Amino acid sequence: MAADKYNSDFLFLNNEENGGDQEESNSEQNTDNEDIENLKAFGTPNIPTTPQDIQFISIIGEVEGHLVSPPQKKATKYEHIMPLLVAAEQNPEVKGILIFLNTVGGDVEAGLALAEMINSLSKPKVSLVLGGGHSIGVPLATSSDYSFITPTATMTIHPIRMTGLVIGVPQTFRYFEKMQQRIINFILRTSNIERDMLMKLMYDTDEIANDVGTILIGEEAVNNGLINAVGGFTDALKKLRELMEKNKES
Repeated sequence: MAADKYNSDFLFLNNEENGGDQEESNSEQNTDNEDIENLKAFGTPNIPTTPQDIQFISIIGEVEGHLVSPPQKKATKYEHIMPLLVAAEQNPEVKGILIFLNTVGGDVEAGLALAEMINSLSKPKVSLVLGGGHSIGVPLATSSDYSFITPTATMTIHPIRMTGLVIGVPQTFRYFEKMQQRIINFILRTSNIERDMLMKLMYDTDEIANDVGTILIGEEAVNNGLINAVGGFTDALKKLRELMEKNKES
């Protein structure tokens, strides 16, 4: 009888050990599966955690709007960014928004819609132009409460156009003229640039071959009043923290 009890106790303990090993194995398997999914989605097995009080948003490549960009192009879909902005505004834990820009431009109405959305948010927001903030990327950069540009980043200011061909009918021209005016008014409203300077930069013929417009590099964008300051990620984060603290006090 004692021997049987010993054997049953040993079997029970052995099962517990095997169960523990099995649970540990399952946990490791789940971790491996998560790493694989993260690798597929983000290109890295371990996604670093970010502060819960700041929403980081990146707009890179081409701003994709009503038309789908070709698969070989890197694009940011505006319908993906809109929910992030809504969530940041609604989430009480989010106290500030930091926007990274490295865009060649893209859909004018989609880009302007994003810019208006960012500008209308009640929470502090800071933008940082990293590689480039071209075309419709200009109002996206100025839409924040404070904007930064890295010393090597560039911004291209030019009139809007579809293909560069001559517009054939007066109605189409007036439509583009009104759209251009919407962009100009937004930039003037959200930056410190003077209207005469903006128009001069937009229609300059000496900067870009076979086209009109101007390319501003780093400090030039600040000197012309388009961007607030030259700086990098640390500067942008520090400024956002300052704005968040002021917002908290008020």
